[in-house]
Amino acid sequence: MSTGELHHIDYLNGNELMEMDTFIHRIDSTEVIYQPRRKRAKLIGKYLMGDLLGEGSYGKVKEMLDSETLCRRAVKILKKKKLRRIPNGEANVKKEIQLLRRLQHKNVIQLVDVLYNEEKQKMYMVMEYCVCGMQEMLDSVPEKRFPVFQAHGYFCQLIDGLEYLHSQGIVHKDIKPGNLLLTTDGALKISDLGVAEALHPFAEDDTCRTSQGSPAFQPPEIANGLDTFSGFKVDIWSAGVTLYNITTSLYPFEGDNIYKLFENIGKGEYTIPEECGPLLSDLLRGMLEYDPVTRFSIQNIRQHNWVRKKHPPSEAPVPIPASAESRDPWRSMTVVPYLEDLHGYTEEDDDELYDGEDEIIYTQDFTVPGQVAEDDVDQVNADHSPPVAKPVCVNGTEGVSLNSKAKPERRSSSSSNPSRKGVSTASKIRKLSTCKQQ
Repeated sequence: MSTGELHHIDYLNGNELMEMDTFIHRIDSTEVIYQPRRKRAKLIGKYLMGDLLGEGSYGKVKEMLDSETLCRRAVKILKKKKLRRIPNGEANVKKEIQLLRRLQHKNVIQLVDVLYNEEKQKMYMVMEYCVCGMQEMLDSVPEKRFPVFQAHGYFCQLIDGLEYLHSQGIVHKDIKPGNLLLTTDGALKISDLGVAEALHPFAEDDTCRTSQGSPAFQPPEIANGLDTFSGFKVDIWSAGVTLYNITTSLYPFEGDNIYKLFENIGKGEYTIPEECGPLLSDLLRGMLEYDPVTRFSIQNIRQHNWVRKKHPPSEAPVPIPASAESRDPWRSMTVVPYLEDLHGYTEEDDDELYDGEDEIIYTQDFTVPGQVAEDDVDQVNADHSPPVAKPVCVNGTEGVSLNSKAKPERRSSSSSNPSRKGVSTASKIRKLSTCKQQ
């Protein structure tokens, strides 16, 4: 643009700028009200999805509500594409499912259901709900440790769970606070059996050849690269490191990198803080014995005086911390807003409730290998079906069945019958207004 043309450009004067304010309303940023995004309900089979609880290398974990029993659940969402990028990812998940299906113990996490979505290449592992992880509790306090009486209670439950796993011929291989979960009533649950090993039923002993556990919790025989080792004694060592950590906030072995860490573990030299006292120190030395042959067994641990002793509360226990996302100290059910989305509307809003095909996933979209078709089962049991027991939640509370007299109708796909989209499910979920927190 030439200099002569610039003289012909008109600029707004002060009066004209003030006139513009009549239609451009300026407000302070503090006056801006951000409307939170409305939470849209999503059903995975009979389960109503809640908020995100956590995320790991394998996938996300969200809260869920069983719409039939009103039991609070947690679901691990696994994407096949992501598992393929993790070494032994698919194999570990498959192994974990196989192991959890046959385990039933108060101190081992229970697998409730497994759902597949072939189209989206997703797998949903529905587990019993745990309110918090042990590592999360430790990180929430400055001391990074539990009082002795609290650590004692958790440790005894850990030994109970380990003894059960070993009785079933299963070596966990990755015992640590990060894999120990807690329920609202303080029950400890051993979780994450992805790297666990099931011994052969006719195996002569507990010899193992591979280990994929966390480095800081590995015993000297693995740090030194032995070809074979006792699997049960690996779990004893890891439990000893866990006990050491939750009572002192320290680790018996440390290193700037994994090579230095394994070098220190391989030497087997460590110290125990004096404040642990003689009884606890003796137990730790027995569990962290360099030679696996003389290392404590489960029976030795049970008979130890520190385990058998009653420890009175000398200081306040570490409470379950507020949730990281919502800062809710009560860790309330996150599915409530989604329930409101389902039944907090008028009948005229039915068509707007499920405004996209991805908003709801129907049960028949999932296939479980070896599952018998429901229609075949109904035909066989049409004339003489046994009385249905009242569903009971894993945590022992009684579930409230929404379909005590009749089986829920098989829904047709929304694409084949769009006029009925979301109607039967929505009407069923409306009954969840009496939902109670588990």
